[in-house]
Amino acid sequence: MMKNEKLKLVLGVLGLSMSMTISAQVNAADSVMNHVKGNRLSVGGYGEVAYSRNFYSDNVYRYANPAKYKNGKSHGRFDLPHVVVYLGYDFGKGWSMGTEFEFEHGGTGSAYEREYEEGGEWEVETEKGGEVELEQFWLQKSFSRAFNLRAGHIVVPVGLNNSHHEPLNFFTVYRPEGENTILPSTWHQTGVSLWGHFRNFKYELQFLEGLDAMQFDRDGWIRKGPHSAFEFSPASKYAVAARLDWYAMPGMRLGVSGYYGHSINNTLMNDANEKLKGAVTIGSVDFTLNKYNWIVRAQATYGHLADAYFVKTLSGRSTKTSPYSSSEVGKNAVALGVEAGYDLFSRFDKLRANEKKLYVFGRYDYYNPYIRDHRQAPYPYEERNKLTFGFNYYPLPQIVIKADYGVRMFKSPYNNEPSLNFGVAYEGFFL
Repeated sequence: MMKNEKLKLVLGVLGLSMSMTISAQVNAADSVMNHVKGNRLSVGGYGEVAYSRNFYSDNVYRYANPAKYKNGKSHGRFDLPHVVVYLGYDFGKGWSMGTEFEFEHGGTGSAYEREYEEGGEWEVETEKGGEVELEQFWLQKSFSRAFNLRAGHIVVPVGLNNSHHEPLNFFTVYRPEGENTILPSTWHQTGVSLWGHFRNFKYELQFLEGLDAMQFDRDGWIRKGPHSAFEFSPASKYAVAARLDWYAMPGMRLGVSGYYGHSINNTLMNDANEKLKGAVTIGSVDFTLNKYNWIVRAQATYGHLADAYFVKTLSGRSTKTSPYSSSEVGKNAVALGVEAGYDLFSRFDKLRANEKKLYVFGRYDYYNPYIRDHRQAPYPYEERNKLTFGFNYYPLPQIVIKADYGVRMFKSPYNNEPSLNFGVAYEGFFL
């Protein structure tokens, strides 16, 4: 264990410096706090700006009629995928607080407009899409390095993406597609967490509110499961999550994580067949290597949904005014991903001395959110492969400029979907 890490552990620190953040050696939730300099108040965050040019049709029927949209026009878009503010405070005597406020896609917006075509009536018009979320809000009591108790709204560290979702922890402009499709991202729910360090291991056990099967769909499996259309989150069902990280050697981390919980009858009206449980089971393994001027990351995530065939028919999913999808939901889902990048600037003494880095990388993803029950209708376009190549330039350890070209690939007769992306991102603590 490095000296800096020992110092932070002695001080009860929950995050690491930016150089360690780049190596993805810490759970994302820990980044909320940074007391290396002894400050009680921590203020920080991260942000991403992205531009994309997609060289395929974005028509909603492009999978239903692929021949018609084979030569569809390209389209571009600017985006603010995530802009986050961290606030943390150390009350002393082992008590601390952490929060994370996130603006996705620039937040939301609306305005009053006077509709002259309707007799001058005032109407509220939606000006822009997006989300504003409180992703973390917790209180923590630290008893020792090995035993910390956290309660509140917390990150669920299942999979590589959720555990290390900050933009310096992946090469692509947008978060890797596989896990970002089948799992909530960032996955955050209300519950209790017990975590700590023991030698070269870090563990975390969580007790959480269950997911809501009414929110599941074909395109994203359980991705929307933590969402609630109400002012509260139903919690008639409960779940457990766990993660174990092994820091095998400096620059190398191996992780395993899992989740289990029931999801049917965890909504506003618990009127489904009581025999249906909708048990969600997820297992994931991942690793990060940051050594010899290489960064390599990989993960494999597999999930199973019991009673998947019956989710489509749950009461309320088929009505036009309900907030739920009416689609089929796969009984299984899978996401595999691996990326590797080499720092070209490591070959030049002057650039290396200035802490500048230029990683040239490649990435491969395979994912399918809809591995169906034999009784369900087939949707072959849900199974996808993706190849991505690009670079990450770090003028400073806290800032990255990204570019990538990727091709999402389908089985015949569906059309491949190439895209070109540019982005800039930062992550840091200001106080």
